[in-house]
Amino acid sequence: MIYTVTLNPSIDYIVHVDTLEIGALNRMTSDLKLPGGKGINVSRILKRIGLESTALGFMGGFTGNFITDWLHSEAIMTAFTPIDADTRINIKLKAAEETEINGAGPTIQQSEMNQLKEQFEKLSSNDIVILSGSTPASLTQGFYAELIQLIKTRGAAFVIDTTGKDLKQSLSHEPLLVKPNNHELAELYQTEFHTLEDILPYGKALLDEGAKYAIVSMAGDGALLFADDRVYRSNILKRPLKNSVGAGDSMIAGFVGKFAETNDPIEAFKWSVACGSATAFSDDLAEAAFINELLDEVRIEQL
Repeated sequence: MIYTVTLNPSIDYIVHVDTLEIGALNRMTSDLKLPGGKGINVSRILKRIGLESTALGFMGGFTGNFITDWLHSEAIMTAFTPIDADTRINIKLKAAEETEINGAGPTIQQSEMNQLKEQFEKLSSNDIVILSGSTPASLTQGFYAELIQLIKTRGAAFVIDTTGKDLKQSLSHEPLLVKPNNHELAELYQTEFHTLEDILPYGKALLDEGAKYAIVSMAGDGALLFADDRVYRSNILKRPLKNSVGAGDSMIAGFVGKFAETNDPIEAFKWSVACGSATAFSDDLAEAAFINELLDEVRIEQL
């Protein structure tokens, strides 16, 4: 089973206005509420490519009910840990420029943390756990590290999609996959990239430090896969860019889902690129038909 873990999920409230005037009454032209959170996005894409997962994480209040009900309507299995506080709402305000206002997240009680950890006792060596996104400020420092230790104790594999210290500390525990973008990778190693060649030694460093595979996404410049002592690059698919939210999560879903089926990192990388691109070219997360359409256009070359 593939498990996704979203510690700080949200409702993403997307609001469109023709013009935004600060300090005045603005009327929206349209709005949309969607379940948000990186692990939740992964579960939704996995379902669309025909693969099952179980969504874990903290969920509370009327906002949490909205997210859970939405996932159940898409036939996605959930085993969320209930919390007393309300799950957050993030505002995505789309005018001439896009403005985001993200909630800090709910306060998580120690008993709620312990309840989530208990679910990891059910893991086995056949499972993959995908840890995604930020953590609520109320969680204890190193909470991801605690979850990774529980995963490793049960013999399961894990993927981590986060940044900074949590990503750096996870590498020695041999994650199946990490997926920083080029900016996050540069920040991780406190450097700057000016060419593709600049990226290569740092992508390889992720593997040297313990990751089995690493994908480095480069927005409009495609993506790189680091596997063993080889580096692969995808071509760049051409469509109008519509959506920057969820493309990276879609890449992880494509890779992990197909790798779990085939154990072939190159085939998994093709699916990763198709899923991520399809979401980038869609108003919401990509639909299965569009992913399959783009899959035929993906080309992978070894550098």
